[in-house]
Amino acid sequence: MQPFLMSEIGAAVVLPPREITVSQWADENRVLTGAAAAERGQWHTRPYQREPMDVLSPSHPCRQVVLWSAAQLLKTETLLNFIGFIADIDPGPVLVVEPRTEDAKALSKDRIAPMFRNTPSLRGKIAPVKSRDSNNTTLHKVLANGAGHITLTGAISPSGLAMRPIRYALLDEVDRYPASAGSEGDPVSLAVQRTAEFAHNKKIVMASTPTIKGASRIELAWRESDQRDYFVPCPKCGEYQVLTFGDGTGPGLVWPEGKPEDAMYRCAGCQELIPHHQKAGMVERGEYRAANPSSPMPGFRLSQLISPKKSWGEVAVEFLAARKSPETLKAFLNTVLAELWEDAYEVPTDAHALLNRCEPFEAEVPDGVAVVTAGVDVQADRLEMEIVGWGRDEESWSIGYHVIPGDVTRNEVWDHLEGLLNAQYLHASGLPMRIVAACIDCGFKDATVLRFTRDRYNRRVYATKGRAGESAIWPRRPSRKNQTPFFMIGVDHAKAALYDRLKIAKPGPGYCHFPIGRDLEYFEQLTAEKKFTRYHNGFPKPEWRKPANARNEALDARNYAYAALHALYASGLKLAVHCDRFKQMVETRRKAAQSLSAAPASTPSQAQHPARREPHDPWIPHRDWFGRD
Repeated sequence: MQPFLMSEIGAAVVLPPREITVSQWADENRVLTGAAAAERGQWHTRPYQREPMDVLSPSHPCRQVVLWSAAQLLKTETLLNFIGFIADIDPGPVLVVEPRTEDAKALSKDRIAPMFRNTPSLRGKIAPVKSRDSNNTTLHKVLANGAGHITLTGAISPSGLAMRPIRYALLDEVDRYPASAGSEGDPVSLAVQRTAEFAHNKKIVMASTPTIKGASRIELAWRESDQRDYFVPCPKCGEYQVLTFGDGTGPGLVWPEGKPEDAMYRCAGCQELIPHHQKAGMVERGEYRAANPSSPMPGFRLSQLISPKKSWGEVAVEFLAARKSPETLKAFLNTVLAELWEDAYEVPTDAHALLNRCEPFEAEVPDGVAVVTAGVDVQADRLEMEIVGWGRDEESWSIGYHVIPGDVTRNEVWDHLEGLLNAQYLHASGLPMRIVAACIDCGFKDATVLRFTRDRYNRRVYATKGRAGESAIWPRRPSRKNQTPFFMIGVDHAKAALYDRLKIAKPGPGYCHFPIGRDLEYFEQLTAEKKFTRYHNGFPKPEWRKPANARNEALDARNYAYAALHALYASGLKLAVHCDRFKQMVETRRKAAQSLSAAPASTPSQAQHPARREPHDPWIPHRDWFGRD
């Protein structure tokens, strides 16, 4: 790397930046190439992108900007153009914060590095990455004139957030940050504190797709902003309006029965239907309007309903597919419509109502089940185990619930559990099935549990421990204690999924079936916890609580059974494909049985008995979790 010239450094410090806005710079300079760019060639700023980019220009007095946006629409390209502008026009120390360090590395390699390679005005602004050059690594790039740097970090890293004074803080996907960066506190606050030395010319960007109402950082920032929504004119009556999805009765998307791909937009003013081909003209003439103009903080909100890359018909098709479960609907609201998901956990799920909907199962394992998992909760004087069958779209059947009494340090308890794990469970078709994955709680008596599971990992019997917060239900890699592996599972996400599904009233995707004979205490345990929001340093933090003396073993066991299903996903299971194959196998077996029953009667010595099928788990892949895959 060439040494910095003092004349270059002095000029960069003394001379004011060239009078040009961020959008003008991008239109003049940025070139799109590579796999990460959906379009190729010279960058062209779209109408809804210009204002959010230009408030980041040095000439604009704001110090903080809020970008509340659907996915693949505004956030990343605005941040990239701003980074290019900083490097070329107004250098200074930049901190880019992503939810995870892996995300920061991907942004650097896949988006930032290609932009600097392919944009002529940025070539030479930073040197190529060299493993031995601390001035330019994947996560830290010093600008060539020495006037600044671009540092990227994950929100989980307290050192990355606290190392250097920062003029530009670019906080991406803030709703997916952890509650705390290690033990140091809120990562947004830590990053913002780094800008204190640049009070007169700093720029802070908070960008995110929204998540849960009441627990969303971008929602809190939006409330303090001037709240600019993008209004577009109706091509028929001229009324300006914010495009909304609607409910089919008023303004919003409507489509003929069975033809969502033909969706049109019903105007809020004249009620006329607007075909999709007129959307581009509406967006071209659109404008931002502030609902809270007294705020000095610009805030922008956009949904994919104005996206040039997605038709209204595609949005309607996505909506119909997303309705199959609360999880997919939440993702649709957050990432497509840029709307908050509103939890209803404060309204208790009624244990009596769940008891009243218990139903007779036609067999030990009813039709619809294609894979069986188990979850085991460990108490001092017993094990509690639920066996759960899973079908298409995670419709579930509670096949059995077992309480195994006894001192859990004694072998008899674990021998009993071993028998249940190895038992055959008869499907309605006559096929024997076995538990193909099980998760056992090792939060209590971990040495005992680890001793039991360590020789059973090849049967997918896993030691697990619950972790609160935003952790994924199943981790990428196991943790270890005394060289023995176990898995930290995201119990909050598992509880949220279960409680969403308990509210589904009709059999189908996500519905939970329970057999006649299950008692009220089981359902009281299953619904024992409630979700609350507490505030820490002014920031909302969701957490699950149960009343004092309430028992929740059934909830824990169900969570572990669900985690076992996610372990299968992580191993490569495609549930829909597996369900199709299992259904085909069941139908083949039934046809064979019907043919046999229709055949002429024969003497006992001549009778043809079908060969006994051993229980197995066809088409479910195995994964080596311990370093050999």
